[in-house]
Amino acid sequence: MSSSGHLAIAHGIFGTANLDADYFTFDILLHLATLVAVLIVYHKDIFPLIPAFFRLIGKVFRGKFRLSEYDDREKMLVYLILATLPLVAAVFLNDKVEALGQYVKVVGGILILNGVVLFLSDRIGKGDRELSDMKPGNALTVGLCQLCAILPGLSRSGSTITGGRLCGFSREFAVKFSFILSIPAILGANIFKIPDLMENPIPAADLPAYGLGMLAAAVTGILAMKLLAYVSKKSNFRVFSLYCVAVGLLAVLFG
Repeated sequence: MSSSGHLAIAHGIFGTANLDADYFTFDILLHLATLVAVLIVYHKDIFPLIPAFFRLIGKVFRGKFRLSEYDDREKMLVYLILATLPLVAAVFLNDKVEALGQYVKVVGGILILNGVVLFLSDRIGKGDRELSDMKPGNALTVGLCQLCAILPGLSRSGSTITGGRLCGFSREFAVKFSFILSIPAILGANIFKIPDLMENPIPAADLPAYGLGMLAAAVTGILAMKLLAYVSKKSNFRVFSLYCVAVGLLAVLFG
């Protein structure tokens, strides 16, 4: 887990960490491909939020601000907005955090921490709360966990799932909320990078490679989300925890 951590390690292994222009663009496209994967896997939950957004706006303009006046999808939108708010701080921290991605050993250490966090999420987090039981404070807690995940190697999904479990969410709902929450996070992060992306257009000769990379990211993203959803129903997150610790140790030892 942790796409940014894996990308940083891959750049270190293949000696591409200093080729900022081309690989900066490539990383952005890979993250957008994972966004497509989220839309595909959770389309039944995501697309109904579009008309719900306009209903929510209408109610706000009519002076209806209490959650009790909103249906479940409108509440989901409110919670997604609240959980996204802490990411505003990431705008001021982004440059310093991205610099950490150049040090494979540091990323490996954070991956180990990520594995520990995932392990604790199942040990500490108990509960079966769903959307109907969610509170605004829960959304902010998950959002703060997402802010911590701007560190390369600290999984965004792992951090937000942990936050959800600590709030008493069921595994299934914690996973679903985590991935739907990734949509504004990914879009917001890439909107800020559009000026840099325009300065580094994709060379025509590299288009096939970029396309294959995006396809691979989308397909593996879908498979990973399906696997995580299955595991959240049938078992625990221990296997993901062990994987992160193993990859992190290799990065620390050989990075």
